[in-house]
Amino acid sequence: MYRISELAELVGLSRSTLLYYGKLGLIEAQRQSNGYRLYSEKDLQRVRLLQQLQAGGLTLKECQACLDAKIERPLLENRLKQLDEELVQKQRSRDLLAAMLGESGLEEWHESMDKIAPDAHLDWLIKQGFDEKQALRLKWLSKDMNEHEQYMADFGAIFEGLERLGPGTAEDTLEALAQVPSSPKLVLEIGCGKGIATSVLAKTIKETQADVQIAAVDNDQPCLDILNQQALELGLESNIKTVCASMMDLPFEAKSFDLIWSEGSAYIMGVQKALKQWFPLLTDDGVLVVNDLVWNTEQPSESIKAFWQKEYPDMTTVSERIKQAKAEGYQVLGNFAMSDAGWLTYYQPLQKQVEALKATMPNSKALADCDNEIKQFFNNSKSESAPSKGSERRDFDYHFFVLKKVQ
Repeated sequence: MYRISELAELVGLSRSTLLYYGKLGLIEAQRQSNGYRLYSEKDLQRVRLLQQLQAGGLTLKECQACLDAKIERPLLENRLKQLDEELVQKQRSRDLLAAMLGESGLEEWHESMDKIAPDAHLDWLIKQGFDEKQALRLKWLSKDMNEHEQYMADFGAIFEGLERLGPGTAEDTLEALAQVPSSPKLVLEIGCGKGIATSVLAKTIKETQADVQIAAVDNDQPCLDILNQQALELGLESNIKTVCASMMDLPFEAKSFDLIWSEGSAYIMGVQKALKQWFPLLTDDGVLVVNDLVWNTEQPSESIKAFWQKEYPDMTTVSERIKQAKAEGYQVLGNFAMSDAGWLTYYQPLQKQVEALKATMPNSKALADCDNEIKQFFNNSKSESAPSKGSERRDFDYHFFVLKKVQ
């Protein structure tokens, strides 16, 4: 016979737990005249059996049922299924924690966060020590905070010396500008980069509006330094003012601009969000020109669809973007697909650069990603040297939208 303290020590449980077991009828103490509770060998073994059943994942109530009657097989099968599900979830939890510690990749996790909570994900990245520029690059380029530093170093090496960071030509910019109904005086260019479009806009608008002022915004100061130097060389320094700021937190008053221009950058914050947030900055009847990667078909090829759903899950059709613009209070003045030259001016030099670097950067993820994107473009074109007009031959294209503020 065992006193409760002795039984507790033998089974590794507290006195209060054993008293609770007694209250449930799992064990039965024999009261002595002096008030002590004594437990038999049967009680000891019953508690040990109970512990083993609990180790199998059964609840205390289920354990009691198993002790007092024949085990019900469906009960065990159901509990086994629940445990399997819990193990899967715990493995996911472990994988995530290991990835955050750098033991494996975080790309899939970052991608899923961008889909279900993009703003919270961006805020979280900034709290981890990334500035906004780094966080946005992580979100759209490296997609793994553990590999970000090396990825961006490789990315910089790939684009070093290249004129363009994205598709487009001066002719595409001019075609969009020609659809703006009046010559603007106050212009905001968002995501100006090195200022290729900025210079085209400044020179062209200046011909009809000599005192045009362009606020060129980007969050990369080195790019803005290049633009400032270019403006000086072209005699446009009085027409172009660079501003290092976030496109999601622009330091301007409402109704400050006749024209807002954004080539190849609105996707960073989300085109639909850009349409909404930039709307108040336009004067009444002001115009927004924005371009975006869009589907030309409802049924793209499987490989291309898989690639862009991963790289740009917000990608949609021209008709859907127009619908979104109208819902935000814009009138569509015009829209058109970027020229073939716009694609080739970007991808042909990039392709040569990537091929030249393969020998010296054989394990670079950034190089592999660029190579894959290049292949997706040329696979989507009839001819590598001269793909035909985008909307006729490609599953996807860059599309310009010229939108007037009407509400």
